[in-house]
Amino acid sequence: MNLPDARRRPTAPFEPLRLEPAYRKVAAALLERITNRSLENGDRLPAEFELARQFGVNRSTIREALRELESSGLLRRERGSKLMMVSRPHPGAVADGISRALALHDVTLRDVWEGLTILEPPIAEAAARRRHGSDLEALQAVVASAADPDPQAAARQAAEFFQRLGEATHNRVLMLGHEPLLQLLAPSLEVMIDELAQARTRIASAQRRIVEALRDGDAAAARTWTEKHIRDFRRGFELAGIDLGRRVHLPA
Repeated sequence: MNLPDARRRPTAPFEPLRLEPAYRKVAAALLERITNRSLENGDRLPAEFELARQFGVNRSTIREALRELESSGLLRRERGSKLMMVSRPHPGAVADGISRALALHDVTLRDVWEGLTILEPPIAEAAARRRHGSDLEALQAVVASAADPDPQAAARQAAEFFQRLGEATHNRVLMLGHEPLLQLLAPSLEVMIDELAQARTRIASAQRRIVEALRDGDAAAARTWTEKHIRDFRRGFELAGIDLGRRVHLPA
């Protein structure tokens, strides 16, 4: 008796099981407690020997797991203490890893410009609706440093302005979401600012207009001026003869 074709069809081979080191399993277990908030920011972990007893592993395994989470900014050790404490990764540290990954994927000036075009105008609009007085003061302080003659400092100032704009939304997703892009913005603008003498003046002028819109609570004007500001970046690259297909390189 012949078997149906389906019974005789060869099956795909199974993938070998992945064997993870014990320290990775310990780190994953601790990470789960941190992310589900069973362990809150500031909570101290038990001593290494106690963790080793609970997990049933050597202290060296615990030490390696703690080191991995510490390097991710999820644990820290206070000065003078042997115990690890749960911590929140600094937004800049989180963004730094993403920014470097993007740079390794050959992100171009055009990519950065398009990212700004999509993300920053709605952020400015939200900031105009939600900003506090302290946000306006912080933005004004940034604008006051817009004329810095050093191209690197001027580029950092332009990125910091958008960073403060994001903070004025008081939306953590927006604040964290655009941070990797802003880390790519500074090295993107540095060459253009160095080539165009008028770049600093135009940047400062647009920033003042955006802050005025925020002060007035005018969301439409904040969005419009941010759109114009970002279009001006592209115009600056064109005037400086800089190819938008050029890759962005982060400083070491």
